Amino acid sequence: MAAAPLLEFVPNFSEGRDRAKIDAIVAAMTAVPGVKCLGAELDASHNRAVVTLAGESAAIADAAVRGAKAAMAAIDLRGHKGEHKRMGAMDVCPFVPLAGATMADAVATAKAVGARIGRELSLPVFLYADACARESRRVLGNFRNKEFEGLLPLVGADPEFTPDFGPATMHPTAGAVAVGARKFLIAYNVNLATEDVQLAKDIAKAVREKDGGFKKVQAMGFFLDDKKLAQVSMNLLDFETTSIRTVFDKVADLAAQKGVQVAESELVGLAPAAAIDAALARHVRLPRFDAREQVVEAKLAAMGG
Repeated sequence: MAAAPLLEFVPNFSEGRDRAKIDAIVAAMTAVPGVKCLGAELDASHNRAVVTLAGESAAIADAAVRGAKAAMAAIDLRGHKGEHKRMGAMDVCPFVPLAGATMADAVATAKAVGARIGRELSLPVFLYADACARESRRVLGNFRNKEFEGLLPLVGADPEFTPDFGPATMHPTAGAVAVGARKFLIAYNVNLATEDVQLAKDIAKAVREKDGGFKKVQAMGFFLDDKKLAQVSMNLLDFETTSIRTVFDKVADLAAQKGVQVAESELVGLAPAAAIDAALARHVRLPRFDAREQVVEAKLAAMGG
């Protein structure tokens, strides 16, 4: 009998300052048998929490609905302020295919969860990314940029902002939820053995898609004050299109042309097994690589998932 599809679920909540609230929301989601929390990061300035869970699709779907319900009870957007754009208590709810799963599995789960949240919680739901029902909603920012306050008069009045599921009105305190399906986003950085932040910015421009670089790559150059190093910070939106090795090799080559070496790489958070292994970690100078902590499937297995 084939194993059920394994999905990652990365809900973002509009609360980054009260750990107790997020812990309670996570507890509600992980009460579903088979659902494991791989991480929960709070950002006070953004006033936002990013939680990473994984499990079989049916269990993850139940966890998502419970998470939306718990967030609805705990978070009141009328008093919420932060740097990050938001439109809901559970702001975004993306599903990501892992081992044994396809994008079709993630899309089916997203649509089923969206329908349940709309029906059971009376929250308006907007489908986005690969689960979108309207092409104009493929990009989250196309509608979330109005934020909670801007959407209040639009939902129910402007046909462009008619939800895909749930009531055609914003919830007065919990707003709306964006439910989607997407590929695994890998946050990956390359630290350069130089304090020349302009070099990092130039390399970032050369590798990012919007300036003619690699497809599905976002990149910026920063100076790391704690390490006194320049960094090329990247999001790989589709590692099957542009891999960790591809961007590392290009960054290293461009730096070498200016007489600068790579100090090390950084993997922020987790990556799927198909994206990285010990050999690649050595090649890209990723120190202290531990698959049990940095690879989703391995960490889930180690947790008894």
